Amino acid sequence: MKITAIVLAAGRGSRMKSETKKQYLLLHERPVIYYSLAAFEQCRLIDEIILVCGAGEEEYCRRMLTEPYHFQKVRAIVPGGKERYHSVYEGLKAAKDCRTVLIHDGARPIVDEAMIKRLLAEVQKSGACVAGMPVKDTIKLSGEDGYVEMTLPREKLWMIQTPQVFEYALILDAYRKLMQENDRKVTITDDAMVLEAMSGKKVKLVEGSYENLKITTPEDLILAEAIIEKRDRRQP
Repeated sequence: MKITAIVLAAGRGSRMKSETKKQYLLLHERPVIYYSLAAFEQCRLIDEIILVCGAGEEEYCRRMLTEPYHFQKVRAIVPGGKERYHSVYEGLKAAKDCRTVLIHDGARPIVDEAMIKRLLAEVQKSGACVAGMPVKDTIKLSGEDGYVEMTLPREKLWMIQTPQVFEYALILDAYRKLMQENDRKVTITDDAMVLEAMSGKKVKLVEGSYENLKITTPEDLILAEAIIEKRDRRQP
């Protein structure tokens, strides 16, 4: 029973304001998504990778990613769907005969092996866990008129990241229920939300990293470059 990493690369990235999709932008002369794939490729605990790309981009990913960088664990490249959760479902359907699945946004290039190991250790106990970090700033809830309704208790608030890790049967069943209910017509922002809504199961929070940022705007690329440079200097 395998441990499978699903890496999502089907997003459009409109806030990046670039003709090139953010996951294919160059970061230290390599595509942003390269770094996520490399992290899972190099982690001995990961058996296989499912890459979910935009429809029609399968051959591009083979020629520009899996072949030139010799990613041996990428077992399948599958087209995603209209929304992120549709893409996740396509990845889950392609991940057969696995015990545990990690779902990761390809636009988070700073994931590392230590984080992956922490999550895999926790999922064996809880069945479902997500990477995240406590918020640093004060968070206020806004009303429709733009005035503050309340200040939320910072000590209980976390910024949620990926990877998000689940027993495969649990998360697949939750996504099947979501699709059967006609997508429920709700905003789905992460995979833990699907499990919580469809099964009521609690999801454990696991420390990720403040460096584990998601590339969303041009400023994020600058920050990611600095983090990777620092990481490369630390390594022999």
